[in-house]
Amino acid sequence: MSTAPRPAQTGWLTALLGSASFARAFTLAVLGAVFASYAIERIAGRVTYITIIAGLCVLGAAVLVVRRQEISLLRLVPTTVVAFVGWALASVFWSSDASTSFWSWVSLAGLAFLAVVIGHIRDTLQTVRALGDVLRVLLAASLAIEVLAGVLLDIPIRFLGVQGNLAQLGPIQGVFGTRNLLGFVAVLALITFLIEYRTQSVRPGLSIASVVLAGGLAALSDSPTVVVLAAGVGAAVGALALVRHTRPEQRTALQLGLGALVVIGVVVGYTARHPIIAWLGAGSDFSMRVDLWNLMVDMVRFRPVQGWGWFGPWAPREFPFNAINFRLDATHATGLNAYFDVMLQLGWVGLVLFLALGGLALARSWLVASERRSVVYAWTPLILVALLVDSMFESFTLTSLGWLLLVLCAVRAGQSRSWRESIGGAETTGGLPHVESAPGDVGPPPGERGAQGSPGDAG
Repeated sequence: MSTAPRPAQTGWLTALLGSASFARAFTLAVLGAVFASYAIERIAGRVTYITIIAGLCVLGAAVLVVRRQEISLLRLVPTTVVAFVGWALASVFWSSDASTSFWSWVSLAGLAFLAVVIGHIRDTLQTVRALGDVLRVLLAASLAIEVLAGVLLDIPIRFLGVQGNLAQLGPIQGVFGTRNLLGFVAVLALITFLIEYRTQSVRPGLSIASVVLAGGLAALSDSPTVVVLAAGVGAAVGALALVRHTRPEQRTALQLGLGALVVIGVVVGYTARHPIIAWLGAGSDFSMRVDLWNLMVDMVRFRPVQGWGWFGPWAPREFPFNAINFRLDATHATGLNAYFDVMLQLGWVGLVLFLALGGLALARSWLVASERRSVVYAWTPLILVALLVDSMFESFTLTSLGWLLLVLCAVRAGQSRSWRESIGGAETTGGLPHVESAPGDVGPPPGERGAQGSPGDAG
């Protein structure tokens, strides 16, 4: 009996995996799962979350295989991402617990892979729209849970970490577990919602309501880091607007001046850190962080080059994390600073690679945003500013949603400006060019405008 293949079924599956609708659904699923990781783990368990991420990685690999004709292998992953992830893998060999380090690295690599897939199957505007939809749902759910716990029932919801302080106007945590993470996500949401508004990719009423929701939750989180984060992003918005409205022949001098101003600002901020912290009302919190960072630096001196091995979130029973917590009589799960955390786990080599990853992505995306007509290109550098500024106070950028966004922004920036552009034929594979659409350049695929209206150029 003949066992000839059935091309109809194969064609159907290929068409599904390569379709714009599947790409949008995949992006929503990835962003939803990663941003809701805390709630998923608390409700269904960590195994459920790991299974979801593993399944999404399998689907992502299938999508890349189907779309291989339109993706350049040379441009697939930024070199800085490969170098950082590769060094984290190498650290497994000198870690005190190779098994834990390896599985932590698998988590790091898995989320990076998902970010790479999204970066190649969605353009900037489509990514903004997907993230905006996910954040609207999660922030609305956070507000609903806080109203239930703090107003209607007036009892904490302990399995979600919700303390029910809404009636006292905060601090609140929502579905994110901590007030600092809620505040961080709210700032990311504000950036996304404002870009949506400027590009007219959603209805004005929905945009305004979304901005009010994100701003209100950022204030109610009562997180001291939100003030600094909002100030940093606000300064970046002003600087980028100034550059975009400057004549092209004058932009280079202005960019250099802004760079010098940033360096001066960092020095002044560090010098006047104590009055600033006192003004923010976070003296005791900052004092605790300084003690933690000092001990981390002490531990780095024993392994300055290679660090103690990659763990991501701290393994409480492993050295040096148990020693640091013992000295402080605390139970820290991170170093509360992504830069110190990288230096502790991956040494100075890892820190240099991490700074190169974030710095090059920011420089590339900033130059693109200052030159392109569409305001949608501002999303990538502003998100990177938020990630890099928040990394001074939290380690969110090394895990979960922060790491996913960092790699996604690096991929997006590398698609527009990269050393690979100087290599002949690097931009095409199989004769198909690698292009990115955006408002004012190329509209979204048919069927994705829906009732939201067509995106326009607000630049």
